[in-house]
Amino acid sequence: FRQWVFNPWRRLAVLVMSLLFGNFFATAISATAGQTAELDVLVSAFLVVGVEVVSWLYYRFTPRRPLRSLDQPGAMTVSDAGVGLAASGVEVGPVRSRSTLIEAFNSFKLGMVYGLFVEAFKLGS
Repeated sequence: FRQWVFNPWRRLAVLVMSLLFGNFFATAISATAGQTAELDVLVSAFLVVGVEVVSWLYYRFTPRRPLRSLDQPGAMTVSDAGVGLAASGVEVGPVRSRSTLIEAFNSFKLGMVYGLFVEAFKLGS
């Protein structure tokens, strides 16, 4: 799967499908849970916990760039580095990107939250 998603267009397709499925899930869950109006609080609590877990997984680590040493033109200063690693010329490491699975979960979360807002606007009008 990792090799298949290495192509940027396939990765984008997975993320867009995840976003649309999140929107569909929001419509389905609001229609199903709202039908009997008995489990609304429980379902909303599960959705909030799910959104927070996905946000924690996605924003736990930020992708990082290697630092340039100070003798190169356009080098970062110590205040730019935040930790002072640029002063010694130490590179923090290779560029890390987020996992495709984590990005797909975040895209699903965004679609779900958007879908729930749309459902709330439909109910309010």
